[in-house]
Order: sequence, then C-alpha cells, then structure tokens
Amino acid sequence: MKLTTKGRYAVTAMLDLALHVNDTPIKLTEVSQRQNISLSYLEQLFARLRKAELVKSTRGPGGGYTLARDAADISIADIILSVDEDVDTTLCKGSANCLNQQQCLTHELWESLSSEIYVFLSSISLSSIAQTETAQSVASRQDNEQLHNIEILRASQIN
Repeated sequence: MKLTTKGRYAVTAMLDLALHVNDTPIKLTEVSQRQNISLSYLEQLFARLRKAELVKSTRGPGGGYTLARDAADISIADIILSVDEDVDTTLCKGSANCLNQQQCLTHELWESLSSEIYVFLSSISLSSIAQTETAQSVASRQDNEQLHNIEILRASQIN
C-alpha cells in the first residue's frame, strides 16, 4: 500500500473542515490557501467526497462545503476509500493471483497487514484528530497566517 497525495490531501481537507465547522459552509479557496493544496485538485477530491456522502455542498453566495455528518462519525478509512485510495498491501490486490496466477508465499502476511491497516484507519475519527493539541495548534497558526495575508492584501489595495 502506498498512500498517495490523493488520500493525504483528502484527509487533510476533511480535517480542515472539521476544525472550522460552524453554521456556514467553508469555501474550497479557504481550504486551498490554508493547506496549500491546488484548488482544482480539491474540487476533484470534493466531488468524490460528496458522492460518498461525506460532505454536502451549498451553491451560491456564501456557499461552500460542510461535513455531511458529525466528525465523530467519519473515519479516516471512509475518507481514503471515498477517493479511491487502496489500503491493500498485497501484490495481487487481494485476488490471490500473485505469482503465475497463483497465490504467492507471503500472500497471507500482506493480506493480514491490509486488514490491520483498514481496522486502524477505521478506528480513527475526524473528531479524534481535530481534538488533538497538535491539530488545534496548527489550525490556529494557519488561521492567523490567513488573516495576516488578508490584511496585507487589503493594505496593498488601499495604497
């Protein structure tokens, strides 16, 4: 299993939503700026997250995205699987056709590892990560940086 940027960015963006949960939808441009993820890439990821019913979108002015359910009810495995990431560590992707159309010597080992990874990622909710001191601290720093950048932009427009 190799977790690609698709899975990492999806988890990061969903955690950003969980940390900024309020009554108003969050614009992907804000997530993009805070997390330094391409807006077009986020749009692709959020189309998949919406299809998996992990987020809801609101159109129009004041529109954006919100979590479709409570952060405590969304696991990291849900997010990773929704963007078509694979937690399978077997060479054959679980088909037992590892070597010359037959099971390889270590198939059961990698199959067990895949199962453990899935169980582990399923046991972690967005809210459990959002409540950590590290996540809170990083989110606070990112919010302050974003406000600072907005102030600089406004000041440059005035001058």
